[in-house]
Amino acid sequence: MTETTTRQNLLELDREGLELFFVDTLGEKRFRAHQVMKWIHHRHVTTFEEMTDLGKALRTKLEAHSEIRVPAIQFDKPSVDGTHKWLVGMDGSNAIETVFIPDKGRGTLCVSSQVGCALNCQFCSTATQGFNRNLSTAEIIGQVWIAARHLGNVPHRQRKLTNVVMMGMGEPLMNFDNVVRAMSVMRDDLGYGLANKRVTLSTAGMVPMIDRLGEESDVSLAVSLHAPNDELRTQLVPLNKKYPIAELMDACVRYALRKKGESVTFEYTLMKGVNDQPEHARELVALLRAFDRAVQMKDAAKINLIPFNPFPGTRYARPDDEVIRAFQKQLNSAGMIAPVRRTRGDDIDAACGQLKGQVADRTRRQAEFNKQLQAQGNADAAA
Repeated sequence: MTETTTRQNLLELDREGLELFFVDTLGEKRFRAHQVMKWIHHRHVTTFEEMTDLGKALRTKLEAHSEIRVPAIQFDKPSVDGTHKWLVGMDGSNAIETVFIPDKGRGTLCVSSQVGCALNCQFCSTATQGFNRNLSTAEIIGQVWIAARHLGNVPHRQRKLTNVVMMGMGEPLMNFDNVVRAMSVMRDDLGYGLANKRVTLSTAGMVPMIDRLGEESDVSLAVSLHAPNDELRTQLVPLNKKYPIAELMDACVRYALRKKGESVTFEYTLMKGVNDQPEHARELVALLRAFDRAVQMKDAAKINLIPFNPFPGTRYARPDDEVIRAFQKQLNSAGMIAPVRRTRGDDIDAACGQLKGQVADRTRRQAEFNKQLQAQGNADAAA
């Protein structure tokens, strides 16, 4: 009986991993790994035959022991505002969403880290789909590869992809190793050559993993805050029960203190009548001022205000424009940097909080949400 060997997907490996693969498995020099990395991430090549600066013997060896397997695109959809969304197929019936958002002088890619999300934030469309599994490093960096190829992105020359945010489907810190490895490729000159501050990881507040991230990586940190007190935040972000605001803010202080001038972005989704009142703004100001004092830096805390983006079946609503402006004004008057994030891609359901792929749910969340939707539909029909 012939023993079958699994070929190594080279998208799984960062520079260090690829060097080790070339030395230990192929018996080759490390610099060969650098050549291959450039072919994959700079030129978007997936066949070894096209790697013309490698000898034929090495190409044959690579073919026998490895492959470059990019996730399959199920469909892609442009928005009227230039935003672009891809539905990327995973195994079986699973798929995730990736979104590119062009803006003046920058192009930001929003990348997913899980199929669905293990957390259950009440105002997020992804949460209604439940959770299946973590994405591999290849599936995470594969999203960047797909977007870079589509855009004709060339690191250090024709740079259309300038920023990556780990803000797509899933909680990145629950998939720590794969996410950190993928972010290493994003920041590597042989990968996508992005500056550390141009790669942002967004978390709902996994305190121990924020500390570990500070030890192992050097990217920008964004925290999904959404409420200025524990009672309200626990309703919106159930993880707050485990890691309440005081613990979360302490972890953020530790992260910011790693190097001088480091700030942390706090994301705050404004929901009508829920967290958009003047008293919420006052509490938020007090919380962020305390953070600035602890870090001993003005504007150590930045706040992104995100008007809620509705999705079918949600009980939350977007506040009126005047309420959003009044909330922002209250923060600005207190000396806070508080831009309101412009909604992008909502015509293709690509706006913040709207991402919804295809999840073979291992929880009961998807079924329960569908029941609620059906009950709501029946009630509407009866009315």
